[in-house]
Amino acid sequence: MNEYTLQCLKKAGAIAGEARQLALDLIDEGVRYIDVAIEVEEYIIKKGAKPAFPANISVNEVAAHYTPSLNDDRRFREGDIVKIDVGAHVDGYIGDTAATVEIKTRKRDHLIRAADEALRVALDIVGDGVSVSMIGGAIERTIKDAGFRPVVNLTGHSMTRYNLHAGLSIPNIDDGIQAKIRNDMVLAIEPFATDGIGEVKSGKPGNIYRVLAERPIKDEKAFEFFKQVRERFNTLPFCERWCYEIDKNASAMLRTLHRHGLISSYPMLNEIKGGIVTQAEHTVIVHDSKSEITTIVKRSL
Repeated sequence: MNEYTLQCLKKAGAIAGEARQLALDLIDEGVRYIDVAIEVEEYIIKKGAKPAFPANISVNEVAAHYTPSLNDDRRFREGDIVKIDVGAHVDGYIGDTAATVEIKTRKRDHLIRAADEALRVALDIVGDGVSVSMIGGAIERTIKDAGFRPVVNLTGHSMTRYNLHAGLSIPNIDDGIQAKIRNDMVLAIEPFATDGIGEVKSGKPGNIYRVLAERPIKDEKAFEFFKQVRERFNTLPFCERWCYEIDKNASAMLRTLHRHGLISSYPMLNEIKGGIVTQAEHTVIVHDSKSEITTIVKRSL
């Protein structure tokens, strides 16, 4: 890995970690989801990076893939279990990190700690030549020892430039797959723990999109909009509220592009039996037999 890439990854990770901590400080009873998302994304930009994806705010049984729209007036409530998942990139090099907070109450402390501890254990064994199933097994044992279940169909992932999910999955169970971690890989390790059955299913659209392959369509205005979206966000996820800077009719344009298969939409991922889900995540760079965590922040903002 060259020095430029390394420095971009470190900067992106540091900013993502700071943005995560900012979100944790902002989330409170009565605060609107959208206000947290916007402030976190604006912070990332102010610090010299760009959001690698829209701020994900997933509450209670929703495990992942929800970002608020501009007209979303929902507010956090006492007892909510909130997963905040944020990403920053510098020239396409990504830092991806997440944490869970419980609002006002302490009923789910053990569930939150289960994901946190599983992440710590996983990070301790990441290194060149380690199999992904070994990492998954460590996550699985830690969560089960705490009395909960890992979410079996959510995984961590490798990342490359402008590619959030670059092909290698890091399971939350020992799935027997012997694919190996290699030197210079950039990984997002993200255990999910639940008091449900340990599986998620797709729900309603989560307001998050990504660009697919370009193909000509008859609607010239929509195609021009697509080209600007692709230029601005590359292959990274984006959301409708980001697109109003491109066109005031972004909502209609996105529907057209989705209908023609130029973009895809991420559905919310919900625990099948309505179990509460917690998450913890850091980005690591693999250096031989050890890993460098880029998204740790030593102090709250």
